[in-house]
Amino acid sequence: MATKKPEPPTASRDDLLDILTVAAEGQLRALRALRRRQRRPQPESGRSKSHIAVVEDILRAAQGPLHISEIITRAQERYRLHLSRESLVSALTKKVLDQHTFGRVGRNTFDLLERPPS
Repeated sequence: MATKKPEPPTASRDDLLDILTVAAEGQLRALRALRRRQRRPQPESGRSKSHIAVVEDILRAAQGPLHISEIITRAQERYRLHLSRESLVSALTKKVLDQHTFGRVGRNTFDLLERPPS
């Protein structure tokens, strides 16, 4: 006895429009994400800098200690990079305790341990 294959369900006009709308919105989101990435200044190497490397650059340019709030502000202005205050303080504190690159000169105020000659 031959069994008849069931017919595939047919999509209504509204179903097809919904599918096309979802696909178009996804493509638009992808294009906007590419545009945002394109606007971000890229370091010379073409790779993104770590947050610690960004802080080091900011402190080097400042030529002196900075409070964490000022570091975050400058990172947003120069690198369009949003840094989490708590995560950044934690990472910098670890570097301070390791006596690696950074020193703490006051409450939430950091500086480089060694500065190149001006």
